Amino acid sequence: MSDSGESQRNQSVRSARVLLASNRGPVSFRLAAGGGELTASRGGGGLVSGLSSIEADPGEAVWVCAALSAGDREAARRSPGGRLDRSGLLDQDGGAAVRMLDIDPETFHAAYNGVANSTLWFVQHMLYATPTSPAFGPEFAAQWRAFEAYNRAFAEALAEEAAEGARVLIQDYHLCLAPKFLRQLRPDLRIGHFSHTPWAPPDYFRILPDAVAAEILEGMLGADRTCFLTRRWADAFADCCQAVLGRRPAPGQLGVHSLGVDAPALIERSAQPDVARREQELRAAVGEGRQVLVRVDRTELSKNIVRGLEAYAQLLRTHPEWRGKIVHIAFAYPSRTDLAEYREYTASVQRLAKEIEVEFASPEHPGWLPLMVHVEDDFARSLAAYRMADVAVVNPIRDGMNLVAKEIPIIAQAAGRSTALVLSREAGAYAELAADAFTVNPYDVTATAEAMHAALSQNAADRAARCARLAEAGGALPPQKWFSQQLEALEEL
Repeated sequence: MSDSGESQRNQSVRSARVLLASNRGPVSFRLAAGGGELTASRGGGGLVSGLSSIEADPGEAVWVCAALSAGDREAARRSPGGRLDRSGLLDQDGGAAVRMLDIDPETFHAAYNGVANSTLWFVQHMLYATPTSPAFGPEFAAQWRAFEAYNRAFAEALAEEAAEGARVLIQDYHLCLAPKFLRQLRPDLRIGHFSHTPWAPPDYFRILPDAVAAEILEGMLGADRTCFLTRRWADAFADCCQAVLGRRPAPGQLGVHSLGVDAPALIERSAQPDVARREQELRAAVGEGRQVLVRVDRTELSKNIVRGLEAYAQLLRTHPEWRGKIVHIAFAYPSRTDLAEYREYTASVQRLAKEIEVEFASPEHPGWLPLMVHVEDDFARSLAAYRMADVAVVNPIRDGMNLVAKEIPIIAQAAGRSTALVLSREAGAYAELAADAFTVNPYDVTATAEAMHAALSQNAADRAARCARLAEAGGALPPQKWFSQQLEALEEL
């Protein structure tokens, strides 16, 4: 194609005024046996509802994402330029189109599993067992080149789609290099980057090879606004810039936007018949007159499920008066099963749960199940547990936000109950919820057991007042408002 033809093509493509980029998109595809029919499934969550709330003409709001499966890749190949809205595979929803990138599977695997999930996630959540890992050698160098290529693919797609002066919101650690790459291609754009994870302090962040650490920071500083869930994470990022680059972000470049729950939508979902059926099943298993401790997590290393279960066992040992009177419902849904560390962690959760069941089984309390653990993902069952929670346990060793800490009080209150919250000081949600939670050091099993005891012992009036404030705080910045605030901040630049 000639330069003039390429220019004309780009001008016809560049119509999007608002763009979102994330690894996972709002839709996924399943390819039927034999490679024929594609079936689309719409996703949920804050980004989907946020982008759907934008009022835009067709093609003026575009979500750029990666193809994650064979079905996704086939859908991208059948769509002109990867634009699903131009292939008939997916109708536009709320004016938002979707461009799905068919990145080479080997490149994607190296970028996503080798760098994003096995390196950056471990650094930001401070998960490494440092006497033995990490060890950055030739394999990591190859993975890093794939990570750069993955980020460039997103930057190039965004550059092709964006209208002059468009606003672009790039999401999370997977795409930490994309802002700088996009800035180089399209200096006219207003670019934001949002990190949904914590940010490590400089001494830990510098575990990364020096050149990699610098490239990550420079990549994110390519955005006009670099945003985080809490001031703590934003300050840690600024400290890393000073330590690694010798300078701090420009005045006004850092932003903080806490993320809350779409309370009306969640409450409506919790009132559906499938939730009611699961609640009935759970109540029958719990029995009459018992308080319920609830935790709902993925079996993510940072969620600290094992210490949480150990604390529950300690509670039953040191406060035997609770035996037969409480039940701990723990949902631990498998996560990242392609990584050995996560498979081993899930197995350790299941082993410990069995040990607790054996230790506290007693003929003195017939019909009492001290612990109910489920590892099969079931959102309706999670909502049912929320409706039953007398105490919610959220004890991560490190978490960007943790929306479960906000969801449970909202749903419990809507169900006419009051929930006490045992909350780790290392969760991002702690910044907003600390005043009404029972704070724990997530590494201190004994103190966590005592916090559970205090929460269970809380008088009804105090519990109700605290739960009401927790629910109000949890719904204060729903995804639509969170998304709009970032767009408005870019508009004001």
